[in-house]
Amino acid sequence: MVGVKDDGTPDRRHVSAKTRPEVTAKVRKLEKLRDNGTVPKAGENTYAGYEVAVRVHLVPGLGAHRLEKLEPEHLERFYKKMQAAGSAAGTAHQAHRTIRVALGEALRRDHLTRNVATIAKAPKLEEEEVEPFEIEEVQALMETARKRRNSARWIFALALGLRQGEVLGLRWKDVDFKRDVAWVKRGRLRPKYRHGCGDRCGRKPGFCPQKEPIRRETKDTKSRAGRRAVPLPEQLVVILRQHKDEQDRERALARDLWSDKGYVFTSETGEPLNPSTDYHHWKRLLREAGIRDGRLHDARHTASTVLLLLGVPERIVMAITGWSSTSMAQRYQHVTEPMLNDVGRKIGSALWGDVGSGPEEPGEDAA
Repeated sequence: MVGVKDDGTPDRRHVSAKTRPEVTAKVRKLEKLRDNGTVPKAGENTYAGYEVAVRVHLVPGLGAHRLEKLEPEHLERFYKKMQAAGSAAGTAHQAHRTIRVALGEALRRDHLTRNVATIAKAPKLEEEEVEPFEIEEVQALMETARKRRNSARWIFALALGLRQGEVLGLRWKDVDFKRDVAWVKRGRLRPKYRHGCGDRCGRKPGFCPQKEPIRRETKDTKSRAGRRAVPLPEQLVVILRQHKDEQDRERALARDLWSDKGYVFTSETGEPLNPSTDYHHWKRLLREAGIRDGRLHDARHTASTVLLLLGVPERIVMAITGWSSTSMAQRYQHVTEPMLNDVGRKIGSALWGDVGSGPEEPGEDAA
């Protein structure tokens, strides 16, 4: 245990390694961080989510209230106003979670006598029904992707179910062509910049001509299940080799402009792809392929469902997708209409035999 969480429960951290001495070293490092009061509480993406919720929603909507006079009803009306103004239920719920954690910390430090966010009714979240892409749609997307740069990037999503950050964080040293596997070890973080011009350009930091990055490019995968090897189909290995040859040609053309960081999927100058740009490329790919609109994360649902359709054992599916619990399989794997039709045929065959030899119609003699 390294401390106490904001809600008062023990803050326990778990470490793993191949040998006992390595585990001991990691535990001692955590103990040292605990004693210094510097145990990290959240990653960059988590903090980024908090920052947006506070800056965009909480301060403009609730910032004029004194904390000791804040009531649950204030929060409930605020959530309704957010959604009435066009915010999704998930966005309102993120604001609720953020203020709940913040007020919980204030309560823990005796700045408040109660946490009104634990009393207020949270925005209702209805689980979105995800419709994975059909096999024909996946094939159409992959065929269209072949005509574009970084085509293999979309195969990793649609066929293997890798998360966006995992694909964009892949380096060539993670790809083992001899064993036909790729190792998932890190995820790409969303870039964050500051002005390099002294804030004189009048633009946002990300568009400053002299912008300077203030966030690291990638972060190591946080869980043991997330650090994994994924199998590379023979066809994907061929495409990856072709992609590597094309990248070598781009490197030669870019010359000194090329940033040789070893990423599998890059810009024309070798920089890692920006997740935001990657998202817009996905939307464009859907339009060009004539496929219905869908989230990039739906590709992950599709891949896991295809593995279910192929009869791959759940344990192997969990290893490929990086799930740590069977509940994730239930969330991501979907029973499609063809699966149901196949089950219907199997039931019919078991009860009535082959198609065409169904139950006899009652004759005239039937009483």
